[in-house]
Amino acid sequence: MLNADALNQLRQLKTDIKENKVVFPGTVKSTNGRFGFVALDEGRDVFLPPEEMQKVLPGDRVNITEQEADKGKTQGVIDELLETSLNTFVGRYLVKGKGHFVAPETPGINRWIFIPPKERMGAEPDDFVYCQIHRHPIKDGKGQARILRIIGKAGEPGIERAFTLANFDLADAWPEPVQQQADSLTEESIAAVADSREDRTEQPYVTIDSPGTQDMDDALKATPNATGWTLSIAIADPSALIEPNSPAEQEAFNRATAIYFPGEPLPMLPDSISTRLCSLMPDVPRLALVCDLQVNNDGSLGDYSFHQAVIRSKGKLSYELVAHLIEGREDDEINALPDDVSNSLDQLHQVATALRKWRSEHALLSSDRPEFRLRLDENRRIRLIEPSVQNEAHRLVEECMVAANRCAADFLSQQSHGLFIQHPGLRDDRADNIRKLLEGYAPHLADIDVSSADGFKSLMKQCEQLDAEVPVKSILSRQLARAELSAEPAPHQGMGLAAYTTFTSPLRKFSDYYVHRLIKAALWGAPITALNKDQLETLQATQFRARQAANSLETWLKADFAKTLSDEPMEGTISRTVPAGFFVRLDCNGLEGFVSCRDLDGKFGFDPITMRLVHNKNGRIFQIDQRVTVSFAGVDDERRQVNFKLKSAVEVPVAKPST
Repeated sequence: MLNADALNQLRQLKTDIKENKVVFPGTVKSTNGRFGFVALDEGRDVFLPPEEMQKVLPGDRVNITEQEADKGKTQGVIDELLETSLNTFVGRYLVKGKGHFVAPETPGINRWIFIPPKERMGAEPDDFVYCQIHRHPIKDGKGQARILRIIGKAGEPGIERAFTLANFDLADAWPEPVQQQADSLTEESIAAVADSREDRTEQPYVTIDSPGTQDMDDALKATPNATGWTLSIAIADPSALIEPNSPAEQEAFNRATAIYFPGEPLPMLPDSISTRLCSLMPDVPRLALVCDLQVNNDGSLGDYSFHQAVIRSKGKLSYELVAHLIEGREDDEINALPDDVSNSLDQLHQVATALRKWRSEHALLSSDRPEFRLRLDENRRIRLIEPSVQNEAHRLVEECMVAANRCAADFLSQQSHGLFIQHPGLRDDRADNIRKLLEGYAPHLADIDVSSADGFKSLMKQCEQLDAEVPVKSILSRQLARAELSAEPAPHQGMGLAAYTTFTSPLRKFSDYYVHRLIKAALWGAPITALNKDQLETLQATQFRARQAANSLETWLKADFAKTLSDEPMEGTISRTVPAGFFVRLDCNGLEGFVSCRDLDGKFGFDPITMRLVHNKNGRIFQIDQRVTVSFAGVDDERRQVNFKLKSAVEVPVAKPST
């Protein structure tokens, strides 16, 4: 036995080892495999082998030590859990023998988690469940979870939407104080505010939207003048009825945006506000924040002003009807329009044409990408995917909204508080690849300073006319940074504008609603609480999560719909390339599917500069924008990924970059 002195020496040795041990703090990053990485605070990534990855969850903050691994490499060893951010998750309930588990759907958790008997809530195999981490796996790699709610079973009508709401922690019901506030608002609430506003109820404003739209944000009119037109954009004014910092406003901030899930949207504001009292419905008085602006004959913007008004829309017109009027068609519905409305629509078309011409010459226009509409059946699954044609009426509304938003951005640039949408152009981390791409395939553009707004705009415009062996503009377009919210004005390089914001969708986006508050505070002294940096970051993160949720649900529904496809050949275009293969977007319905290099003859290498897949022997190439013919090859249900088989391709000549 060890005597007291020996035990004390052993304890001291352990203390010395612990004090001298070098630990590195970092954040756990998961992969599609069983291994992972820790992104150290000092900027390095350290490999975590599967046995160590078992002890942690994605996003955990940990201390690690490093030890030698095979072939002189190092790997991380978990020393201490500092903080865990993953609390709840969704998954599928499984029973294997006597063990009850949940297979998480959360990316990065690539293992089943045990559910103790008392925490199972009577769940049955294959139920989708909403769970909470009950015991973190840090000690022995054996985590446990408890079921908080049973979401439903696969195949039930609407299960995809219910699952997505749970997966992204989105609320489908209104908190009681919000519902009470919404219920307290009536037509009399509008009348009480209307008395102090400009009366524009006799002016020929009209809304132009899809037939099924109920939350109508905008109404338009235009009149000619000596140097162009007066364009008037009336925007729904929910901030006139919703008190600052009230439950409805706080919930709108928490939701950040309406989410247009297929078949059943998730609104930002209660229906009584967004689709009735504040929606610019026809033939009823509605509160509006109006932007009047001078549009010159050349499409440039002149003076503008903002007004608090009451309008009465003269009609809810469909895009199709307005497009037919623009084309000069005649039918009973068009002939029934009042003369002042028809005249205003004609002027709106002329305004929009001038505005678009100015933007094409002085800014950047986004290319028209085919859009598709999902039609659902009684089980809330896709019955049909049909093209959604963008016509002149869509472009008319777009140009008017962009013009109004430019005015709002210019106005806020002169105030002490603002909210802007900035876009820095190309991603900084892709700068070397972009430089090499231009040097190889467009050397006369290689010296352009793409970090500046003018440089980026010049590059993108010149790339439109470029006749190169690779689709340079398409490659650049896939390396753009993400637009961000900012309290300070900054260029929106993607649009080629010096500053930009949006205030034209206040029923659907909190950032637009908040810009209304800012404009009213500056012009009329209305009360406002400025968003701080943390709130701005939270708002942006919530917007991003909402987009992820919408994409996730749509991907699931499309993967199920793809199973109805035959094996007939289908035409499409390569939309994205990765080292493992390429994605194809079908012409007929916009579905995207993956063609794996494993299913192609030979081996292919991936060129990150041109984003090409090149055969290592015969030089055959697959690249973005290439036309191909494919057939349906199945669905990877775990990834919800549609797979295609290549039938044929328009061959790309083997070519070397210019020098």
